[in-house]
Amino acid sequence: MRKAALAFAILMIVMAIFISASFKVKIVEAADGESVGYNIELVNHRIEVLNNGYVLINDTVRINVTGQAPSDFLIGFPYEYDSHILRCVAYNESDVFPVSLNVPLENRVGFYGAKVNFPRGTPEVFTVVFVLSNDLLIHDASPYYTLSFPAFPSLTRPVTICNVSIVLPEGASYSSGTVDAFNYSEINLPAFTYNSSQVIFSLADGEIQVIDVEELKREIRLNEFGEIEGSDTYRIKNKAQVEASFIEIMLPLNASSPRAEDQFSRTMVEPIQIDETTNRYKIIFTLSLKTNETTRFTVKYHLPGIYISQEQANKFALNISFFQYVNYYIGQASVTFVLPEGARILRFEDTLTADAYSLARNVFQEVVTINRQGIISLDSFNVGIVYEYNPLWLSFRPTLWMWALSVVGCAVVVFWKRTKAPVRVTVPTVAVSLRPEHIKSFIDTYEEKRKILLEIESLENRVRKGKIQRRRYKVQRKTLETRVSTLSRSLTEFKEKMYAAGGRYADLMHQLEVAETEVNEVEANIKSIRARHSRGELSLEAHRRLLTDYQHRQEKAQTTINGILLRLREEIR
Repeated sequence: MRKAALAFAILMIVMAIFISASFKVKIVEAADGESVGYNIELVNHRIEVLNNGYVLINDTVRINVTGQAPSDFLIGFPYEYDSHILRCVAYNESDVFPVSLNVPLENRVGFYGAKVNFPRGTPEVFTVVFVLSNDLLIHDASPYYTLSFPAFPSLTRPVTICNVSIVLPEGASYSSGTVDAFNYSEINLPAFTYNSSQVIFSLADGEIQVIDVEELKREIRLNEFGEIEGSDTYRIKNKAQVEASFIEIMLPLNASSPRAEDQFSRTMVEPIQIDETTNRYKIIFTLSLKTNETTRFTVKYHLPGIYISQEQANKFALNISFFQYVNYYIGQASVTFVLPEGARILRFEDTLTADAYSLARNVFQEVVTINRQGIISLDSFNVGIVYEYNPLWLSFRPTLWMWALSVVGCAVVVFWKRTKAPVRVTVPTVAVSLRPEHIKSFIDTYEEKRKILLEIESLENRVRKGKIQRRRYKVQRKTLETRVSTLSRSLTEFKEKMYAAGGRYADLMHQLEVAETEVNEVEANIKSIRARHSRGELSLEAHRRLLTDYQHRQEKAQTTINGILLRLREEIR
């Protein structure tokens, strides 16, 4: 009995020691946890729709540090927005902070997180901007738009006050939605808020155009007289369910006398200035751009000499800014500076980043190119180029021509008496003529097939977004595919007649089939990389790079097809 009591006493003493130690550990852990802490006092959650339908989510956060300042900050959305997030920028008045995307939100499932790092101390107020794709905005033939968006940010701590504003072009009118108005607020917003909302609004046609500006190539050319010529080449794609007849773009400030050309270098309607302050212009297309169609156009303009200053006798400086007022998202942009022949760059400065440009030198000329992906107004930058140029280069070309003419003259004098061999005259092969109605039928059939293929693609987009029932989708797709099969057989017969005609018709058909093969291969490759990206086999950067390359090849092939059809149309005029 005494042994049992002694054993029980020893057991109780051991348990007391263990509990005491555990309690001390917990107290230390709690104390350590409290040493790093902050409260989120205010978040201004701003949802802005850009002119081409892309969505900017701007969260300005004010925190109150209650302990040791945190070295990072987590913010996010429901994970359904993962595929729509293109980039993220974090900054305050004096610094830009590095951001890590697609990180866990404290191991909570169902969230897409972004971690903002503070390498130089925690700011009291900072801003995080997310760029989301225009797939979140749906526009059909009516004046109504449907916008999907996260009504609140997802944060790891409660927010005392969260003010929300939806920023739309002037004239937008609220219709309905899961939120009551364009402006609302929430007191004591809980941590890990999970919210996906929609708002339906009406707006006059053209104020927002769901168009991808896939690429902008800007060339600034300086000549020997101090004059500046600019050229902007756009590649765009219409993603709306309605045809697009125009687009609004921003030219550099003080640009004047703009003129537009289509992808075949044909003159378009003169651009119309809409806003003088931002230098916004309306570009009217020669032919309306159908859903999912891509086109390219170029706008040429003059820039005043105020951007060039002379520092010394042969030393000049160019200072110019870009993209200050751009109100649309540009997928890929490049700005190229072409200096006069004989000019030599002494110094190059830009406020964007030191490694974002390349310098190319040829025998007589130097060219600087700045490349950038995902341009918004926050990415505006100033460029300064100091270069050396001797005015004696003005006489370089005339002197070169005089020497060339002298050499040619001497050669003529030396060899003019030599007997010339008879020149064989090659008689061009004349193709067998085709009846104009055969060519017209081929063009009409080809255009109808392309139109139906676009309808099939649009149908797939609608069923993917849940705008059409799957049963109805299958019936409509079957009907369209049957029609495509019939048209393909007719086109095969027309092509055989073209080949039989020989000459230029056979050559055009060969070029057409090569271009069609290229389009089919590119479309298959695009589907493949999208599937690999969705499975996590491709990083976002690699996916974008490959997609851009394939889109370039696709556009080149489509341009070839359009050129062939244009030449055939000219045959029957």
